[in-house]
Amino acid sequence: MTSSPTPVSLATDQARTRLHELTVIDVRTPAEYATGHLPGALNIPLDHVRRALPEIRHAAEHGDILVVCASGARSANACKLLSEQGIPTATLAGGTGAWAADGHGLHRPAACDTRAGWSMERQVRFTAGTVVLLGLALGLLVHPAFQLLAVGIAGGLVYSAVTDTCGMAVVLGKLPHNRPRAADLDTALTVLRSR
Repeated sequence: MTSSPTPVSLATDQARTRLHELTVIDVRTPAEYATGHLPGALNIPLDHVRRALPEIRHAAEHGDILVVCASGARSANACKLLSEQGIPTATLAGGTGAWAADGHGLHRPAACDTRAGWSMERQVRFTAGTVVLLGLALGLLVHPAFQLLAVGIAGGLVYSAVTDTCGMAVVLGKLPHNRPRAADLDTALTVLRSR
């Protein structure tokens, strides 16, 4: 068994100075990507990284790979997956949030469809809050058993924090506005093949 390369973390200034030589893969949803991404970043959502392994491996043979997301959590998961496949990667410390906070520009294409301009974190917070309020209201107005919705969400949030996973994000990621159009994903894969 070969040892897998250890993913490294680049600070935003390090990434900015090397941006021209890096293949940047943004693993956020297409809706998040459309709200602003690193210049030149290719959108391959986290749940499509396995499908893109041959293309990512090809690009890694010709240069360094930088994986980004909103805060660094999803890109760390993607880097771990790629590392297990023997593909050396780096992640952007703090993600696109840190990139923008440090004053570096995000690319926001004017023609990009931004039907859902909310980050996945914001979508999760909104959905969790809505379900909790709905459970409490129905528990008061209809039947106390509806309060179990709030208990379920609270338990899910605790589990999510302990395991550093998010089942609700996985479910929300399957909504149409969070899914890549086949043509967009195929275009990203074609660009990786050409590296």
